Amino acid sequence: MQETFQTEAKAYREARQHAWSQSADQPSQSLGGYYHQALANIYGHLVTTGASILEIGCAQGDLLALLKPALGVGIDFCESIIDQARVSHPNLEFICADAHDFSLDGRKFDFIIISELVNDLWDVQAVLSQLKKCCHPKTRVIFNFYSHLWNIPLSIARNMEWATRVLPQNWLTTHDMKNLLEIAGFEPLRHWSEVLLPFQVPVLTTLCNRYLAKVWPFRHLDLANFIVARPLSVKKNTEMSVSVVVAARNESGHIDELMARIPEMGSGTEIIFVEGNSTDDTYAAIERAIEKNPQRNCRLLKQPGKGKGDAVRTGFEAATGDILMILDADITVPPEDLPRFYDLIVNDEAEFVNGVRLVYPMDADAMRFANLIGNKFFSWAFSWLLGQPIRDTLCGTKVLTRADYHRIAANRAYFGDFDPFGDFDLLFGAARLNLKILEVPIRYRARRYGETNISRWKHGVLLLRMVVFAARRIKFI
Repeated sequence: MQETFQTEAKAYREARQHAWSQSADQPSQSLGGYYHQALANIYGHLVTTGASILEIGCAQGDLLALLKPALGVGIDFCESIIDQARVSHPNLEFICADAHDFSLDGRKFDFIIISELVNDLWDVQAVLSQLKKCCHPKTRVIFNFYSHLWNIPLSIARNMEWATRVLPQNWLTTHDMKNLLEIAGFEPLRHWSEVLLPFQVPVLTTLCNRYLAKVWPFRHLDLANFIVARPLSVKKNTEMSVSVVVAARNESGHIDELMARIPEMGSGTEIIFVEGNSTDDTYAAIERAIEKNPQRNCRLLKQPGKGKGDAVRTGFEAATGDILMILDADITVPPEDLPRFYDLIVNDEAEFVNGVRLVYPMDADAMRFANLIGNKFFSWAFSWLLGQPIRDTLCGTKVLTRADYHRIAANRAYFGDFDPFGDFDLLFGAARLNLKILEVPIRYRARRYGETNISRWKHGVLLLRMVVFAARRIKFI
């Protein structure tokens, strides 16, 4: 029986090798040309420029070349197609091999792309297991595959010779793929669909694919399903160092309490106060607190610009810890909760941890009603934008590794540097890198000293403008 199964698998793959080799010699179909251009545009927003990229089922290598990798490797099982790819893109590396069984001598990649291949594979799980050898902890694996709803329309298009003919296909749902990923040791991070109209019709195609394809109920009719996943790593018992950045403006009355309550974490905790040109004696209060607590690893920086975002970036750039944490100086978030954030990062259960204030009952004066409504709206908007649930975008406590922060900073130009709060800058950046985001419920307290530096209406309008801008850069592309 085992020999029969292997014979069937071999015959299946050989038939597809022959079919795809024949299709490579035929002119591109009109529908496929637009559709593959649309896919290239989508992948261009998912993959950062200058990354190392492996594409399984690369065909002639056109998608791989458009992504401009620093290291690009394409694998396909058709020798004639690989020969074409080598001629067309001599700066990339192409290997003729079967997706079920290939070797890259231990090389690891930032991104692995599997575009429209799972529909054609004999054993999807076996291929996913092969991918683990090519992953480092930050690798992102990106799939796109046809929706089952398009089985009949695509069959008609192929019979009319509007699209390339193919052999009988697998039809996997998003649930099927997520299940197979988990079996193979991957964690699905987000999934969505694209391309409602897979051919060019002036005005209508833009309306359908840029806007309608992203919203209910039209998104359920999209042609292409996308999934981004990361490899699950073995939990480590190693400790990491921590930098807690405290942006402090007119917070003199909280400094001593902060110093006493911020816990020691991991292999060492440094506290970086960034004083924001206060009108009270906050700067002097921090100096006194540091002098009274020589056992604490503390630093005091003068903020060069304005806004909390500028203060956070100043602190993060100066930080030396493996893990970076933001803690508001008003102590509305208990410092004692920080080890919960630390544990999620060090155990690789999350790559970005956000506090959420909307779970537990909060102090009566902690958040005004208009602020609560605004938070709920922005939570809904961000969950839709980022493809991961975000309940509280504006909680000031956010935690990530220093390495991931520098990756976000390097890609900041994609969204622009216009966030005075720093929350959106980090969330947008984490979404751009497809980091695994988790939220930790905290008990939100009312401030006991001074007044908030946030203007509800002025800053609310600014936040709304940022959401609209982000939608154009993340959703409506």
